[in-house]
Amino acid sequence: MGKDWNGNVKRLFLTLGASNHTEKEREINDYYATDPIAVDALLQGGAELNHKIWECSAGQGHLSERLIELGYEVRSTDLIDRGYGEGGIDFLQTTEMWDGDILTNPPYKYAKEFIDAMTIIPDGRKVFMFLKLQFLEGKARGELFKKYPPRYVYVSRSRILCAKNGMFEEMKAGGGSAVAYAWYEFQKGYKGVSIIKWIN
Repeated sequence: MGKDWNGNVKRLFLTLGASNHTEKEREINDYYATDPIAVDALLQGGAELNHKIWECSAGQGHLSERLIELGYEVRSTDLIDRGYGEGGIDFLQTTEMWDGDILTNPPYKYAKEFIDAMTIIPDGRKVFMFLKLQFLEGKARGELFKKYPPRYVYVSRSRILCAKNGMFEEMKAGGGSAVAYAWYEFQKGYKGVSIIKWIN
């Protein structure tokens, strides 16, 4: 059975007062664009990125364009061709080595698999994933964190928008977001403790 990129499978739980689950269908292929302010918040929090970055779930380029503006060399790919970067690239099938960092807001359903991308980077390189704060929960993720302990978790004090189909203005008009997000920094070969930082 192929991957359910749509993410329409019903979850058995809702986080009271902080849910982004609705009765509406999720966007096809789980496309929720990230406000570029997320990049600024990460860097202001002290994160150190390699000059070469692969944004492997680039969508319409919201994070990529901000990184380029800041002087980074960015490769932008996505499973779906949205008119930006390289479309038709299934990152989860990638075996080529990448001598740089990886940074993205992945389809949440496959976040664990995206973190396993550390198999394609050299020791010392990093993977930055923008994910819900509740990603810290769960037994399966507990096993993942034993294998790949986050070096840093940058918790956003303010709510950063992830807008369906990149429709930020519509989302703001509808009241914004009730979802708490964080950047998770994984470094290839790191086996120490995880440190929490607060950003934004």
